[in-house]
Amino acid sequence: MTGPARVLFVGGLGRSGSTLLELILAQHPDVCAVGEVVHLWERALGGDERCGCGERFTACDFWQRVGDHAFGGWDAVDRDEVLALKAEVDRTRHIPQLARGDLPAEQLAAVRRYADLYARIYRAATEVTGAEVVVDSSKHASLAFALRWAPDLDLRVVHLVRDSRAVAYSWAKQVRRPEVVDSEAYMPTFSPFTVSGLWTAQNAAFHLLAARVPVVRLRYEDFTADPRGTVARVRRFAGLADTADALRVLDEPPVPLVRAHSIAGNPLRFSAGPLRVRQDNAWRENLPTRSRAVVSAATLPLRLRYGYLGGGRTNSTEAS
Repeated sequence: MTGPARVLFVGGLGRSGSTLLELILAQHPDVCAVGEVVHLWERALGGDERCGCGERFTACDFWQRVGDHAFGGWDAVDRDEVLALKAEVDRTRHIPQLARGDLPAEQLAAVRRYADLYARIYRAATEVTGAEVVVDSSKHASLAFALRWAPDLDLRVVHLVRDSRAVAYSWAKQVRRPEVVDSEAYMPTFSPFTVSGLWTAQNAAFHLLAARVPVVRLRYEDFTADPRGTVARVRRFAGLADTADALRVLDEPPVPLVRAHSIAGNPLRFSAGPLRVRQDNAWRENLPTRSRAVVSAATLPLRLRYGYLGGGRTNSTEAS
């Protein structure tokens, strides 16, 4: 390919629908969805976890070809060195510095070394698949800020927002991680107070990022209410052509899903479909009163900004 690699980065806090959005976008060959690449170093290279296609990372032809194109093979990547660089660069506390118009030379060099690892993966994914756009649903604002310093990326960001009370309810549930093969593992759970802090910090960071790169804000509730219109809007934002084929997965009767080669994410990514979108207001009835009060108060400013008033409304999806 020539020119910068075009990347659609889905940002926000987890349990906001990023896996669903990525999965729908991946149904057309002009999009290559790679999941949460921020976790590749620990979970794929370190744990040989299952790709969204169902194969373990080392057995997935797509990822092995990406490694060959990007680095001359994954064996050439010093994972410990990458993790050390990640710890140095990719932290929420570094966002104020990464948001600046310039950086000290030493810090800039480290940030660009880190961002280049991702740029190589994105470019390799387009070379392997022929896709026009790579979707990375890593969500972490600190990674998005680091990527903005990569000189050879066309970075566009979807800021995905969901009602903080629905997010808190989701993070309190125990969810098994089917990508872990050799043991039984679960996604972490967080208290309502912790979720409130994370929700506020992550969403506020993407407001700051919008001053530096193209960002479009998307409410998960609006997405689930009008998935066809939302996906068409996101595709236009990514610079992709309007085509009915890109929305066939939302037709009736539903068609089988094409699995994405995704790293980490919601277990939905392992579904063979077909995909159906439905409303789910379970949090309204099941979120404990005390938890609701904590989250409502702690996230009030941004909740009001996003239009989450009173009892709020929420939707979710399922694949069946």
